[in-house]
Amino acid sequence: MKCPYCGHEEDKVVDSRSSKEGQAVRRRRECLKCEKRFTTYEYVETVPLTIIKNDQRREPYDRQKLMNGILSACKKRPISMDKIEAVIDRIENQIQKLSKTEVPSKEIGGLVMTELYQLDDVAYVRFASVYRKFKDKGEFITEVKELAAKTDTQHSRERSR
Repeated sequence: MKCPYCGHEEDKVVDSRSSKEGQAVRRRRECLKCEKRFTTYEYVETVPLTIIKNDQRREPYDRQKLMNGILSACKKRPISMDKIEAVIDRIENQIQKLSKTEVPSKEIGGLVMTELYQLDDVAYVRFASVYRKFKDKGEFITEVKELAAKTDTQHSRERSR
């Protein structure tokens, strides 16, 4: 491993632990030349994933693109980056469990909708408005009313426990 500070290629591992819900190994390393420490992550290499867009175009999966969509939905909401990263990690794990090399964007959108529904009502509605391509305000209002009804039902169940 090349030291990011001096470029020397020899180091020693000073700490190693599981990270990212067991999906990675985090290693603290110390350069044998300059003695500075740095962190590396080791992941299992996966088969490249291709996303099938609605118009049947194909493009490589891009974690940052997924992140941007979720960040946009969560803008100005009380949601930490750690929670957003965890949502993305869960979505990626679900995609990997499908054992497919090509996944329709609709399928990923559905996974995002499920995660945002559990995370934050406003983020969910924002994402739904883009994902479902509401044609008019009536469709949007219907979605919000359905969400409110589901939320009220859940709150009633929680209070009766």
